Amino acid sequence: PVVFCSPSAVTSPCKILKCNSEFWAATSGSHHLGAEEAPEFCTALRAYAHCTRRTARTCRGDLAYHSAVHGIDDLMVQHNCSKDGPTSQPRLRTLPPGDSQERSDSPEICHYEKSFHKHSAAPNYTHCGLFGDPHLRTFTDTFQTCKVQGAWPLIDNNYLNVQVTNTPVLPGSSATATSKLTIIFKSFQECVDQKVYQAEMDELPAAFVDGSKNGGDKHGANSLKITEKVSGQHIEIQAKYIGTTIVVRQVGRYLTFAVRMPEEVVNAVEDRDSQGLYLCLRGCPLNQQIDFQTIRSAQATEGRARRKGPSLLAPPEAFTYETATAKCREKLPVEDLYFQSCVFDLLTTGDVNFMLAAYYAFEDVKMLHSNKDKLHLYERTRDLSPGNTAPMGTHPTLWVALLCLCWLCLL
Repeated sequence: PVVFCSPSAVTSPCKILKCNSEFWAATSGSHHLGAEEAPEFCTALRAYAHCTRRTARTCRGDLAYHSAVHGIDDLMVQHNCSKDGPTSQPRLRTLPPGDSQERSDSPEICHYEKSFHKHSAAPNYTHCGLFGDPHLRTFTDTFQTCKVQGAWPLIDNNYLNVQVTNTPVLPGSSATATSKLTIIFKSFQECVDQKVYQAEMDELPAAFVDGSKNGGDKHGANSLKITEKVSGQHIEIQAKYIGTTIVVRQVGRYLTFAVRMPEEVVNAVEDRDSQGLYLCLRGCPLNQQIDFQTIRSAQATEGRARRKGPSLLAPPEAFTYETATAKCREKLPVEDLYFQSCVFDLLTTGDVNFMLAAYYAFEDVKMLHSNKDKLHLYERTRDLSPGNTAPMGTHPTLWVALLCLCWLCLL
């Protein structure tokens, strides 16, 4: 109980997922090969044991850690591995020619575009992204800035579930950012087994939590695959069986999320009444939304207060509106909502990594969004549902009519 309730446990310093990923990435397929592979497998197993010992102190209350320790002992016995010997990691194995991203003999049902839309028009793809403080772009191109501290569902349909956890950037601050991401791919016909991907601050694995990099043992397993683009910073998950691409990045200490998904998959929800809970579909609840354009003056006031004296909550670097604007323009020359989000985050956190988060979020939009005319968003949206966006300005005659109506009501 002491371990689970301590502040260190909340920040999840245990790095067992990293140990698991390194071991399975290094030995993918080797335990199915002949005896000549045993020395290489034992070397990787000893490296695995060494990794778990390094993180033992911070993993005492972690069930995955204890499972790994027992699993290592069992594998040592099964493969007659000595606990003494080299522990250098072997080179990563390359997949054989017949085990590519898309097997030539894989079922047609495991390729979305070939199976679902064989005799009809191409599917309509949608995009959702979450980055920064955090800023949300929904499947309907609604753009919001939200508080959403704690765990929140991003996506939940018949095929997958995505949940994020947002934590305060600074103690006592209302600014939050994504510190944990969990993606569950549900088992689907003969294509994939259920797979779970989990990333946390300072830990962006290139494998699912069970160490695998594809959909398991089913015939169409490679229709779900993880690719590491930049070690520890950028991974991509291709789920061809549902026509979906997911990009997860670590920028600074925090995570960003972006997805490209067919509308048919987005709307494949059994309980439509509960769809309002899923941020990518309906946006953040109204009481969780922030209109960052209206609090610019408050931030300026806080900035002046910081210059007058020290503050325990002051960010690492204090930006003025002018310096934040100049910094964001270095990476985001178009003054759209991504640019404005960048300025907001620099003023709120003082962390220049949030500028990079906005930049990479827009880079992901350019890659994933199907409508290149909608890449930039300019109009702030703070509403209950898509289609209810209020215009930025109201015609003067409408104000006159509203005032007259109120006056008549008072009479």
